[in-house]
Amino acid sequence: MIDARPQAGHKPPWLKVRLPSGAGYNRLKDNFRGLKLHTVCEEARCPNLAECWQSGTATIMILGDVCTRGCRFCAVKTARTGLPVDPDEPRRVAEALARMNLRYVVITSVDRDDLEDGGAGIFADTIRETRRRCPDLITETLIPDFRGDVHALEKVVDAAPQVIGQNIETVKRLTGYARDRRSGYEQTLEVLANVKTLDPCIYTKSAILLGLGETAAEVLATMQDLRARDVDILTLGQYLQPTRKHVPVAEFLHPDRFRDYEEQGMQLGFRYVAAGPMVRSSYKAAEFFVGKMLASPLQVGDDAAH
Repeated sequence: MIDARPQAGHKPPWLKVRLPSGAGYNRLKDNFRGLKLHTVCEEARCPNLAECWQSGTATIMILGDVCTRGCRFCAVKTARTGLPVDPDEPRRVAEALARMNLRYVVITSVDRDDLEDGGAGIFADTIRETRRRCPDLITETLIPDFRGDVHALEKVVDAAPQVIGQNIETVKRLTGYARDRRSGYEQTLEVLANVKTLDPCIYTKSAILLGLGETAAEVLATMQDLRARDVDILTLGQYLQPTRKHVPVAEFLHPDRFRDYEEQGMQLGFRYVAAGPMVRSSYKAAEFFVGKMLASPLQVGDDAAH
């Protein structure tokens, strides 16, 4: 039997990450620095940064790099009030993306509970401007929950990104332990369900971090809850403690466990499941699959993969 218990001071061998390098990585890094754009790849210390940037995918973070929530697993900076909103940000982001020759972009943001619409308006303008300037670029949005405000969500849906994601992050029992008190398990499920109500042809996506102390039965129940809201795409990855101030890792799951969850997810009817120790919500394997799905657009009531 594999001993997956965490040991102080080191990680199992399957969690080794190569250092960022390569022409594609350096090109994007220079562009992001020169245009003063934030990426969640860097802010959240994503282990796949090198792989994704080298392959031509990136996650842009709008509305500043200061989050108004304090989830206990996340490395992004937090404060009661975020940075001043830049009304020119949608144009700057779209202009930058037009220069970068990307195939797929994820536009995300910090939580902005200090703004009346949670930043949904800037989100929508950024999507529209990006799609206008980069018509062939696949656009995914990883959105906040906007405090459950359907009118704010509608702004993003009306901008017509191909994919909208909202991360469940963990199982129901551990939501209060790992996530900010303003972030709710049911609230995330409601946001994902509302996207499908507003536009059934938009693909929905969510993510679960494992290793926080959840049980296999709880993971399965979470996947079932997501499928009950017709979520199309799911990613599952290993939680890695960003700093000693964040919640500790309860378990390092062996890759075989992730393969089991991937199989269970596909059996439940997700159109695609990416599961592995280094998988994150914005993961290029899932993005390649989205590209294939868009070649045969989602039809309302399509149960072919369910």
